[in-house]
Amino acid sequence: MTPVILLAAGKESAEVTDWAARIGWVVGLGLFVALVYWLMREGWKWRGTLQGDLPELPGAPEEPGTAKLTLTGRYHGSTTAGQWLDRIVAHGLGTRSRVELTLTDAGLDVVRPGASDFFVPTAALREARLDKGIAGKVLTEGGLLVVTWAHGERLIDSGFRSDRAAEHNEWVDAINSMIKTSTTEGAER
Repeated sequence: MTPVILLAAGKESAEVTDWAARIGWVVGLGLFVALVYWLMREGWKWRGTLQGDLPELPGAPEEPGTAKLTLTGRYHGSTTAGQWLDRIVAHGLGTRSRVELTLTDAGLDVVRPGASDFFVPTAALREARLDKGIAGKVLTEGGLLVVTWAHGERLIDSGFRSDRAAEHNEWVDAINSMIKTSTTEGAER
């Protein structure tokens, strides 16, 4: 019995946790995360300031006409046309949100709960296509409805994703036929 007692007495106890060092690391990490978040927020505000020359977004007319198509889904943002990573944040165009799109003879009405709504007149529409990505959102090929429109002196691509992706082709056809019709009528005058 004596040898067992001697072996047990020779063991060392477990090391005690150094709580001061652990708390210091946690606080330091928290401050680092807060700094990164603050820098991202300042970058977003700076981008909005750089895009301050963008005119106010048009609102929907009183009588937009009957709806040709409606869509519910997600608004994924707007970029400079042809540059899918150059996000536009001025006037809330960079805010992702739910969306309700309505296409009428007057144009495209974009209603975004929780974000600013806007209206794209038919004369400002330039193109509609299916794409796979827009600033910060990449989907499968053809998974995103991208509408190109003119606002001020800029061409803007806005990306939408329907709750029912099968609707995208119908939207592309309808918008592009509206554009062809309006340019043909304008040429005849």
